[in-house]
Amino acid sequence: MQLIIGGAFSGKRNIVQGMTQASSWISAYNGEALSTWQDNWRPHTTLVLEGWETWLKDELSEQQTEDLRARYQSFFLQLKAAEQKRSEEIILIMLEVGRGLVPLNKKERQLRDYLGWAAQDAAALADEVHYVWNGLARKLK
Repeated sequence: MQLIIGGAFSGKRNIVQGMTQASSWISAYNGEALSTWQDNWRPHTTLVLEGWETWLKDELSEQQTEDLRARYQSFFLQLKAAEQKRSEEIILIMLEVGRGLVPLNKKERQLRDYLGWAAQDAAALADEVHYVWNGLARKLK
């Protein structure tokens, strides 16, 4: 599993497109639910998941905060197991939000916290982590 992380419009998507030949792309930006990943992961492709801030925001707006971090940790473990079983790669594209201003709004701060925890947990499990800035990727792990 790989984690590609960086700021908004930093070039993450272009980096991932350059890394993969065939991919099954699940994007919250296209209105796709995270729960569809298994059904939409075509054989012999890299699974790419993007839009974590949207998926987390949706869960937070539904007041599903109890054990939310634990659920995402479990989900990352599920992804890692599926990747190993299929011998096909998974790439997570995440928005890095920790370098900006801390929001005044409580809900926005809560989303920022959960995004940070999700990125930490994904990075801990990822085989490789790349930080993207201005269209350039730096391998961190």
